[in-house]
Amino acid sequence: MILNETYSLSNGIEIPKIGLGTWFTNDAAQAVRDAAAIGYRHIDTAQAYGNEAGVGEGVRTSGVARDDMFITSKLAAEIKSYDEAVASIDGSLARTGLDHLDLMIIHSPQPWATFGGEDRCFEGNREAWRALEEAYEAGKLRAIGVSNFKAADIDNLIDSCRVTPMVNQILAHVTNTPTELIGYSREKGMVVEAYSPIGHGELFKNAQLADMASRYGVSVPQLAIRYTLQLGLLPLPKTSNPEHMRTNAEVDFEISDEDMDVLTNMEPIENYGDASVFPVYSGS
Repeated sequence: MILNETYSLSNGIEIPKIGLGTWFTNDAAQAVRDAAAIGYRHIDTAQAYGNEAGVGEGVRTSGVARDDMFITSKLAAEIKSYDEAVASIDGSLARTGLDHLDLMIIHSPQPWATFGGEDRCFEGNREAWRALEEAYEAGKLRAIGVSNFKAADIDNLIDSCRVTPMVNQILAHVTNTPTELIGYSREKGMVVEAYSPIGHGELFKNAQLADMASRYGVSVPQLAIRYTLQLGLLPLPKTSNPEHMRTNAEVDFEISDEDMDVLTNMEPIENYGDASVFPVYSGS
């Protein structure tokens, strides 16, 4: 069962192969408890989500031992100084009420207001990374990484860091498979996580995908999640519905090589609907 499988990070830490995303999850505590009861052991939150406290409460009240849960949070995209990053990391620990986080990542190489712009904030990212390195070395964080980082952003850190990034969390799903970035991240020793593996719901509108899912006797989300897993990615489907949590993890089937090729080369989503107001979906 996929919920029992893990990838190994470059420092030897085991990370569950599928996680629960919590963006736009209001009652995060209940979502975590429901997910833990189903068998999830990997929960993904962020400072920007405003629900770190709920995630922490859910972990503490889930009935699952803390050491058996893998909790990720993200340093807000706007934090590009050492002092702010130090305070922000400690803030996440205080809000979750946990004595450590299993993974903390820089949410974006650029503040959301300037996402996609020319300034890659190289110096600010090096400063934020230094704070993450120190928290990692102090045992506050078991692993550190990045999100939405392109090759130049990755190189900027690697050229000056003591601890290399262990994860790059990126937008990746059927119709949007950034193969070059995935390959480059792996070349630099990172596990690649796929957020929005169901295309923020837009994949439900794809008739070709629905037909293929029907052939396999699975749902569109199951096919989309299995696709990312067969690419060696770590999907983070988000839901607060326990039944969807359960079916999202029921992906013990194999997509043929021919169908994988079809899925990899599907026409990109041009419009993410309501989500297009967010920089990661609009590109700016």
